[in-house]
Amino acid sequence: MASCCNPDIFTWIQSLPPITQWRAGSMSICICSSPTSSHPSLNFSVTKNLENSSLSISIFADFNLPVPLWASKPLTINSKSSKLFDEATISCLTINVIKDVLNYGSNKKNPLIRFPKLESISGFKDIFNLAFLTLALLICIYEAPADLRSACLNSLKNQLTSCQSKVASKSLMKLLGSNLEEQWMRSLNLAITNWIAEIQATHRGLMMKTPSPLFSYAIATFGFWKVQLYCPVMAMDLVNSSNPCADERLLFSLNYHQLEGVIQFNYKVIVQEKWVDVMVNIDNIRCDIKRLVNETLLNERGVGADDKHFPSRISLQLTPTIQCNILSVSVSKSTDNPTREIGLERSIETSFDPPNTFLGLKVSAGETTTVSMKPWKFEQSVDGYSGTLHWFLHDSIDGREVVSSRPSKLSLINPKAWFKDRYSSVYRPFTRQGGVIFAGDDYGERIWWKVDKSAMGKTMEWEIRGWIWVTYWPNKHRTFYTETKRLEFGEILHLNIC
Repeated sequence: MASCCNPDIFTWIQSLPPITQWRAGSMSICICSSPTSSHPSLNFSVTKNLENSSLSISIFADFNLPVPLWASKPLTINSKSSKLFDEATISCLTINVIKDVLNYGSNKKNPLIRFPKLESISGFKDIFNLAFLTLALLICIYEAPADLRSACLNSLKNQLTSCQSKVASKSLMKLLGSNLEEQWMRSLNLAITNWIAEIQATHRGLMMKTPSPLFSYAIATFGFWKVQLYCPVMAMDLVNSSNPCADERLLFSLNYHQLEGVIQFNYKVIVQEKWVDVMVNIDNIRCDIKRLVNETLLNERGVGADDKHFPSRISLQLTPTIQCNILSVSVSKSTDNPTREIGLERSIETSFDPPNTFLGLKVSAGETTTVSMKPWKFEQSVDGYSGTLHWFLHDSIDGREVVSSRPSKLSLINPKAWFKDRYSSVYRPFTRQGGVIFAGDDYGERIWWKVDKSAMGKTMEWEIRGWIWVTYWPNKHRTFYTETKRLEFGEILHLNIC
């Protein structure tokens, strides 16, 4: 087991003396180390180059003969600055680190990254340390020797999943912007997927926790709540499967995707004469299954990009954490009372029996019934002072919930089954990319709480808990294999009662 060094890389490089005071050509700090001398440590190093007045940053494995694992681009020394690492140098290094994290993903385009002045970025030290530790994790997974990798991954995992890193992650995502955020998470979750695949392939440490398999964060501004989440499919909990899947190509296509979700609510605080109404409306619920590798690799090692999981159920629960001021909770969606369309298609069949029978004539009658339904059923429920929103995907043939049922073998080989070519059919219950969007135009229902007026002027907390199920039924690939997976998340949101 590795011991966690908890290095503060940012503070360390800020405190480095001018290179004229160095006694050696480089200076280094440990990122993670092992309690036994038989294992090397992972080190961060700054090396001076006097010929062109530049610095080089590197990560290396500290064996008897150091093994370089990563190096930055040369950083020019500003001779007019009193600090070895001034703002321009740190900004260049940060962009270098971020780009190299992104380059571990499937998108090899060189992104344009621009930052405001570092002094205007709150908590930049933690942002820098988080970005660097993320790069160190990817280097440990992809580049490090096996003995060093097994020793340091747990240490890096603990650092990346700490409360301090969670706060810094939210700031880093805001700094990157939505497009780069998605690339960042795909790059990170691709590495985690490869790590899990390696563990499973070697049958070692199957119960071992992986580093941050689910990443989520919440934003609360006046009148708006948002939760963003990412989770590699391979790290989700298996709910059920038809049988152990021996098709390695199919498993590759299924595993090398990630779930990306966005939960958005609008809220209003309305002061009444004797109480306060807190109303929360659905703005956007979006859920997508995105590939972690390019389509070429999915075709070569998998069965293509069209066979992947699809969302089959979503449940969201909103609960005030302190309930002494809550008077009641209400929902706006009634229990469904669907219209049944009855087709009076009647038929009568007759036949004569042989002689010596009691009646000599048989009569039978039949009647068919058809029911019109939407593939997604929406419900609301109340439990105590919690309001819950549910979306269930139903089989368009027999009406059963997809998440808790399995298709018949006959339907699995039927090319006209609803789940075949499910991302291109005009009747598809998904977007063209295979996700779902529940917006206010069709799901504009709300939950509202009556709050005692004694809460005026206070900030109240609401907890949002969510469960998302994804299911695989074969699309274009011929197989009888099916499975359903699930993830659970939770975040705290704040609301000012005023």
